[in-house]
Amino acid sequence: MKINFKSCLKIALSIFLLYLCIFYWKPLTGLLVKLIGAATPMFIGLVIAYIVNILMSFYERYYFPKHIHVKALSKSRRAVCMLLAFVTLCGVIALIIGLVIPELISCVRFLVLEIPPIIEDILNSDFVKERLPEDWLQQLYSIDWKEHLQNIAGYVATGIGEVTDIVFKAVSSVFSGLVTAFISIIFAVYLLVDRDRLTAQIQRLMKCYLPRKITAKANYVGKVTNLCFKRYIVGQCTEAVILGVLCTIGMWIFRFPYAAMVGALIGFTALIPIAGAYIGAAVGTVMILTESPIKALLFIVFIVVLQQIEGNVIYPKVVGKSIGLPGLWVLAAITVGGGLFGILGMLIGVPITASLYRLLRHDLHARERLSKIDFDEGEEKAEGQAE
Repeated sequence: MKINFKSCLKIALSIFLLYLCIFYWKPLTGLLVKLIGAATPMFIGLVIAYIVNILMSFYERYYFPKHIHVKALSKSRRAVCMLLAFVTLCGVIALIIGLVIPELISCVRFLVLEIPPIIEDILNSDFVKERLPEDWLQQLYSIDWKEHLQNIAGYVATGIGEVTDIVFKAVSSVFSGLVTAFISIIFAVYLLVDRDRLTAQIQRLMKCYLPRKITAKANYVGKVTNLCFKRYIVGQCTEAVILGVLCTIGMWIFRFPYAAMVGALIGFTALIPIAGAYIGAAVGTVMILTESPIKALLFIVFIVVLQQIEGNVIYPKVVGKSIGLPGLWVLAAITVGGGLFGILGMLIGVPITASLYRLLRHDLHARERLSKIDFDEGEEKAEGQAE
């Protein structure tokens, strides 16, 4: 190895940086946390822009495709499609909130006002009096069910109020939350408007400052990751809409109460892979239980059947094939991602695992082809020497 001044400078700089990382680890991590906190609006804006861009690209494909040469349509294309994408996203969120929240409020009111008389009627029935000991009945009679339910509702309301207060403070207190939300949306809009120019600038920087092999590999990894995330988001949303619509139609056919609300809730929670629909089904069961225990039991049977159809027919065709990830690895990604980062880990664990799975599979196939070529060439050389 040839030693010169440049090599010595690199070694000295590396040792100095290693020294700084070892002895100033806490200040460096604190500085990194501050930098990430300062860049939070940009990260949120990037996520918003990525999701909106999927809808925006969909609208652009159908925005007068045969008249793209018209100057007025060409200039208004991006602005109109971006506005439609934001309106669609906000409309879906408002629709879900409008369907779910009022029904949940009415359900809580029902539990507080109607359940105590029902419990008293059950305790006063001859069936219960004949089968329960007298001391048990006295203890049950002494319980003020209305007060307990009001306390439970109060705890729930207090908890919701505390959560709302925390969220409100995190978003809007001392003006920082409003600024964060505003900057995130503005940053997302700028990204969407200048996406082509930003992509070209990133490509120019990579070509100028990185070797060709690294640039090609980075582009390949970026394309695969983007494809997996895009297919996963589109497939998961499509599957959630299908499941929500099927649930609503089935509940209407079987005359279950809260059909629209439960269908919207199950469709929304189905965005969480595998486990999400069961969360919505549990809430729906409690809601229907306030109307009729028999219908609640039948609803559970209906949801189990629907989940079997969704898991064996809809999900593999809509989501499974789109991301190309076997079911075992989907379950593993959800389990590990949920254990590490909660619901966010469940949402991003599957596309990240799908990206790694596809990259590893392609690399493995390439290496196997090369090893086969080397093996065939080795056999040809051996045969030539033998002759």
